[in-house]
Parts: sequence; C-alpha cells; structure tokens
Amino acid sequence: MKMMSEMTPSESQVTTIDEYIAGFPKNIRELLEELRRVIRESAPQAEEAIRYGIPTFRLKGNLVHFAAFNHHIGFYPTPSAITTFSEELSPYKQSKGTVRFPLDTPIPYDLVRKIVKYRVEEMLEREKKKK
Repeated sequence: MKMMSEMTPSESQVTTIDEYIAGFPKNIRELLEELRRVIRESAPQAEEAIRYGIPTFRLKGNLVHFAAFNHHIGFYPTPSAITTFSEELSPYKQSKGTVRFPLDTPIPYDLVRKIVKYRVEEMLEREKKKK
C-alpha cells in the first residue's frame, strides 16, 4: 500500500489504529506499533481513536496523534509540548504542534514517553481547573 501522503480518500477511511497500521510496509508497521506501545504505556487511561484520519490517543480531549509519511513519522503532541521539550526536540524538524522523526534515524521513544506523560498531566490539570 502507498504511504499516507499518497493515499486517495477512499483508502484513508480507516476506523481503527490497527487498520491504519496494517496499510503500511512491514518496516513502517514495526515503527508505528512501537510508537503506539510507548504511548499506551505512558498513558494507559487514554482511549485509542482515529481523528483527522490518523491514530489518536484521547484523554479529556486529544492527547497526541501520529502518522506515517514517505520519509518520516509525524508526531503531534500539541504546541505546548513542542515548546516545553524544544531543546530535546531540536534535532528534529518541527512546527507549531508537529515533530517529524525521519525514517532513517531511530525514533526517540524515551523522549516520546516523557512528552506523553507531560501531556497526560497537562490534560488532567486542565480538567481540574474546569471543575
């Protein structure tokens, strides 16, 4: 199957993270499965979903998203997490709420773990303030 950035709309109508991951070559599936495992371990109370056509973990709202492309894995932990971890994320291309992990370098799973835990705390704190 083609990478996400080359998919047609009908191909991108997945409803589960399993379906999303299954559409990629073995080497990409392995990266996505490991990223998913790290996120799950770091946010065990989060729910899995597909939002915006990509894998999403939700906890009182969107926690983090990820997606595969031709040359990178996109990780979307929100602008606050990008700002908070800007120094550690500096080796990677990034924008307001996105980090690109190139496919030809190891994904920094320990950093992903820290970012997800930060996002869990941020979402729980935000929920507390609402009450």
